[in-house]
Amino acid sequence: MNYNWNWAVLFEDPYLGWLISGVQWTFAVALAAWVIALVVGVSVGVGRTLPSRPIALICTVYVELFRNVPLLVQMFLWYFVVPEIVPEDLGRWMKRDMPNPEYVTAVVALGLYTASRVAEQVRAGVQAVGGGLTNAAYANGLSVAQAYRYVLLPISFRLIVPPLTSEFLTIFKNSSLALTIGLLELTAQSQQIAEYTFQGFEAFTAATVIYVCIALLATVAAQVIEKHTRIPGYVGGK
Repeated sequence: MNYNWNWAVLFEDPYLGWLISGVQWTFAVALAAWVIALVVGVSVGVGRTLPSRPIALICTVYVELFRNVPLLVQMFLWYFVVPEIVPEDLGRWMKRDMPNPEYVTAVVALGLYTASRVAEQVRAGVQAVGGGLTNAAYANGLSVAQAYRYVLLPISFRLIVPPLTSEFLTIFKNSSLALTIGLLELTAQSQQIAEYTFQGFEAFTAATVIYVCIALLATVAAQVIEKHTRIPGYVGGK
């Protein structure tokens, strides 16, 4: 009851600048990691559904490994362990000379972790298309690559827009773990403001509001995309 409320501190210099910088780093990490997650996730997800058993096995191992190890542990491994086990010159470059090592590590760790989740959604989307369309594609003389390019992927990508939206929101929230390796993203900047001003409630409320706004904007954008990509009358592969 004796808390000294001071919302104006969020608009003072340098604290407002810290919040803006934190938002910029959050977007930089999340969007770059999302690109990696989509590229790797789609490739691995498709690989899990291919007729080739070795490829499917490799992709399955990737998914199970990255999906079942906590993201925080993966960030620590990439930041502290990997530079010690690679060749000495490469490790020295990663620790001392690589530009923004905290940012690069956060993007790689978050991207590869999210890719394992995207891969499962892509796999489920391809399998949800149904065997009828797949067999029809092969019966019309399409190769495996052509069947995926012209039949399976165009339909499956439309089916998995909603779960991909959830992953897109999650990648913004998971980017907050980058503070553990020294990246001053939004959560870290809010914590820094709280430590400097002792106005922790205001600082973390501001971060919460910003995360909510990001989530709402992403949700609205996803709804628009889903509306324009929906397949009329298509339900469960029929």
